[in-house]
Amino acid sequence: MRIATWNVNSITARLPRLLAWLESSRPDVLCLQEVKCAADAFPYEELRGLGYEAAVNATGRWNGVAVLSRVGIADVVTGLPGGPDFEGAQEPRAISATCGPARVWSVYVPNGRDVEHDHYGYKLRWFEALRDAVAADAAGDRPFAVLGDYNVAPTDDDVYDPAVFEGATHVTTAERAALAALRDTGLSDVVPRPLKYDHPYTYWDYRQLCFPKNRGMRIDLVYGNAAFSGAVKDAYVDREERKGKGASDHAPVVVDLDVQAPDRVAP
Repeated sequence: MRIATWNVNSITARLPRLLAWLESSRPDVLCLQEVKCAADAFPYEELRGLGYEAAVNATGRWNGVAVLSRVGIADVVTGLPGGPDFEGAQEPRAISATCGPARVWSVYVPNGRDVEHDHYGYKLRWFEALRDAVAADAAGDRPFAVLGDYNVAPTDDDVYDPAVFEGATHVTTAERAALAALRDTGLSDVVPRPLKYDHPYTYWDYRQLCFPKNRGMRIDLVYGNAAFSGAVKDAYVDREERKGKGASDHAPVVVDLDVQAPDRVAP
């Protein structure tokens, strides 16, 4: 079974690339973040043409998450139970579903913006709610994973130069403690292998030639429980998908599991 996660940074802008990638990589399940469209504008028909069903939590211009599956979608939970509001509303940053033998969450963790900003406190509260929401599945026997754009680099090795990020979000002690608390529910970090260079970065800023210079960060993470992590055969960052005109600033993370998927829906 192949499960992947990808911050597409607008499914509308990235749709031709997404469809081509689905055809070539054929994941059984794909978790998407930053779809940046309303649920009723999501490209269901185009995806159905490739055999994928979609569960979507999206409201419009910003944020938005989805789970695509060609092995079925059941028990969908839209949103983060108990999650905090920001500026009076709960943002569309989480969705969970059972896809074949596995249960997955697609999450787009708040950025935090600046350590002095209200968004930073919101980010930490959001992590607390996520920890509480996934604890039961994390401790369970069914393969389970929380995949997505966490907007946190777990260690200094996960950024190209720690000095550049000193005092900024994504690397603070509190954010990394939130990741540790999430792992303490029974999850472990499925670290992918890089297809080039030494570090499996997943995000490169569009500015200052960050991608050609490999000035990246590993912030797109796969946190799996024992049943999930123990079945991993391979995991890698598809760095090729960050190349070329019209690419997202994130690359897909792909995980192959020694878990039998049910019969796939024919395209």
